Amino acid sequence: MAGDWTGRGKVRAREIAGGVEIAIDGITTQARYYKPLVYEFFRKERLIRPRWGEFELELVMEYAGEVPSLDLDNLAKALCDALKGHVFFDDSQIARLLCERRVGERDRITVRAVRRDGAD
Repeated sequence: MAGDWTGRGKVRAREIAGGVEIAIDGITTQARYYKPLVYEFFRKERLIRPRWGEFELELVMEYAGEVPSLDLDNLAKALCDALKGHVFFDDSQIARLLCERRVGERDRITVRAVRRDGAD
C-alpha cells in the first residue's frame, strides 16, 4: 500500500511496501543535474531512513515528444548515488537494476527502490 506523496517541487516521494517511490518532473540532457536535486530533497524531507539488505531499483524515464538525449546508464548512476545514505547505506546493496525509457504523457522520471525481501 502506497502512502501520500511528500514534496511540492520537481521531486516528490512516497513510502511504498518495502521501500520508496520517487517522481521527478522534467527531463534534462545532463544526468548530473539529478544527483543534487534528489539528494537535497531527501536531506530536507527525511521521508525514510536508510536500510540494510538487498534492493531492487526500477527506473523509468517517460517522455512526451522527441526521444531525450539523456543516457539511461548515466541517469541510473546519478540517482543511485543520490539515494545512497537516504534509502540504502551504499549503492552496492542494489542487487537488481532495471532501466527503461518509454513514451508517456509528460516528461518524468520514476524510481522505485524496494528491499528484495520485502521487509520494511
